[in-house]
Amino acid sequence: MIRYLSLSLCLLLFSVSFTKAQVDLNYYLPDSITYDPNIPTPKSFLGYEIGEWHISHDQLYYYMRELAQASDRVVLEVTGRSHENRPIILLTITTPENLSRLDEIKTEHKKLSDPDQSANLDTSEMPAVLFQGYSVHGNEPSAVNAAVLAAYHFAAAQDEKTIKQLEKTIMLIDPALNPDGVHRFSTWVNMHKSKNLNPDPADREFNEAYPRARTNHYWFDLNRDWMPVQHPESRARVQSFHEWKPNVVTDFHEMGTNSTYFFQPGIPSRTHPLTPEKNQSLTEDIANYHAKYLDRIGTLYYSKESFDDFYYGKGSTFPDANGSIGILFEQASSRGHLQESVNGLLSFPATIRNQLATTLSTAEAVYQMRVELLDYQKSFYESAIRQASTDEIKAYALSEKDQSRLMHLVDILRMHEIDVYHAAKDVDGLKKEETLIVSADATETVPTHKRDV
Repeated sequence: MIRYLSLSLCLLLFSVSFTKAQVDLNYYLPDSITYDPNIPTPKSFLGYEIGEWHISHDQLYYYMRELAQASDRVVLEVTGRSHENRPIILLTITTPENLSRLDEIKTEHKKLSDPDQSANLDTSEMPAVLFQGYSVHGNEPSAVNAAVLAAYHFAAAQDEKTIKQLEKTIMLIDPALNPDGVHRFSTWVNMHKSKNLNPDPADREFNEAYPRARTNHYWFDLNRDWMPVQHPESRARVQSFHEWKPNVVTDFHEMGTNSTYFFQPGIPSRTHPLTPEKNQSLTEDIANYHAKYLDRIGTLYYSKESFDDFYYGKGSTFPDANGSIGILFEQASSRGHLQESVNGLLSFPATIRNQLATTLSTAEAVYQMRVELLDYQKSFYESAIRQASTDEIKAYALSEKDQSRLMHLVDILRMHEIDVYHAAKDVDGLKKEETLIVSADATETVPTHKRDV
C-alpha cells in the first residue's frame, strides 16, 4: 500500500513539474549541429519557444518572411489569399547556387512528366523535388508548429549532411495549408491556456466551440479538395504542385489523443487500383527512414494498419496519380498544451518533435533515394502513355446545354493540366457547339479536336 502511494505521489509530482517545464531548441533539433547565428531562431523572433504557445498564422507569416530575408537559401512566395485574406505562402529552400538557376531546374524537372522530352534526361545529376505540407486541418497544430522548426533548420544548419541534401533537393514548404483554420484554432487554445497547464481532457482548452477549426472559412474540409479545387487554398496549392511536379509530397495530420504515430503505407487493400505497385514499394522504403528517426527519440509508431491510399482528392493520395509519392503522417493530438492519454501525459512539444523528426527523415530519404525517385517519375508517365495507346477509348465528349456548368468543369480540368478542345463536328448526336473533347490518348490526333479551349 505504501509502495503504491509513493508511486502515485511521484506521478503527481511529475505531472505538476511538467506543467511548468519549458523546452528549448535542443529538444527538437540535434545539439551536434551548428546553426548560423545570423539566422533568427523562432524564439528570438516570436518571444517564446515553439511549443510554449500555439503559433498564429500572422506570427507564422512574419517569421517566415524574416527567415527569407536573413537566409540566402530561402525564397518566400505568396501564392494566393485565403477566404479571410490571409497570405498562402510557399517557401523554396535549397542552396544559393540552385536558387540562382531555379527556373532552369524547374523546366528540366517538368520534362520528366513529358515522355516526348524525358528520354534523354540524365537523372543522375538532377535535384529531386520535395513538397512538405502542414496542417490542412486547422486544429491539428503540431504540424504547422513543426514547419517553423523545419524551415529554420534548413535555412540555418551548417552541418555537411544538411548542405548535401540542399545541393540535391529543392525543398518546398507549405507551412499552413489551411491558414484560416490554423489561426482560428491558435486563438481558441491560447485564450484558454492555464498558467499551470491542466491536462484534464474535460478542460475547456480541449473542447473548442462548434464549428471548430478543422475546416476553412466556409467549413470545408480542404483535405477533400485536391481534385475539386473549389477553394483558394486548394487552387494555390495545386498550381504550385503542377508547376514543380514534386517527387515526394508529405501531408502532416493529427489523430486521437490515445493513439501513437502513423506513417504510410496504409492498409494494403485500400490502395487505389490505378496506383502502381512501385509507388507503394517506394513508400515502404521511405518508411524505413521514418522508423529510424522515431526510434532515436523513443516514439511509438505503426504503419499499414489503418488509413488508406484510395481517394485521389486527398493530399497524401493526389500525388500518387501524378507520378509522385504521397505520404500521410498522423500524430496523436494533444489538442492543447498538455493532455492526459492512455499512454500518459501527452505534451504539445512532444507532438511537434515527432512531426519534425519525420520531416527530417523524409528529407534524408529523398536525398538518398533521389535517382530512384526521379526515374520512377519518368517511367510513370511513359507507362501512362503506353497504357492509353492500348485503350479502345481515345477521347471523351463533354456536353452540356448550360454552358456555365460546362465551363466550370473545364476550369477544374485545366487546373489539373488536362487539355480540353472544342468539337469540330457533331459527336454521337451531340451538337458541336455544346460539346468539348478531352483526349485520352496523347499518341493520336482525335479528329474532333478543333482548338484548345
